[in-house]
Amino acid sequence: MEGKRNGRTRLAYILGVPLAANCIRQWPQMGELVQGRELIGSVEGNFEAVTLEVGRRLRLGDVVVVEWSINYGDDRIYRNVTIGELEHGEAVRVTDYWGEPVNTPEWRVGMTARLEMPPDGIWPSKDRLKHY
Repeated sequence: MEGKRNGRTRLAYILGVPLAANCIRQWPQMGELVQGRELIGSVEGNFEAVTLEVGRRLRLGDVVVVEWSINYGDDRIYRNVTIGELEHGEAVRVTDYWGEPVNTPEWRVGMTARLEMPPDGIWPSKDRLKHY
């Protein structure tokens, strides 16, 4: 995968900055981390059917916060937040949080309003996701 993208990973696309060679990617939901840009690219390569798109990137000094959507190829759309910590313009530590949308629990119906999800908004719709 690294060769196919000239060293760019999907994560570099999501963040909008290159990954440092020794970048660490963390997944708190599963208690996992991946160490190194090359291994991050190798893990990504196991998901060939993935389509994704960024809805919004916010740069706060040496921190990038990204809201984005992904489809692993099974038409289930996950809404995600990725936080990248930067040094010298490269991501050195990245933490991903993601979740699959679910229906409002019955007990909460009437207590909340619907969040509008325009297809070209912060959380891109399935038809706007692309291969990276």
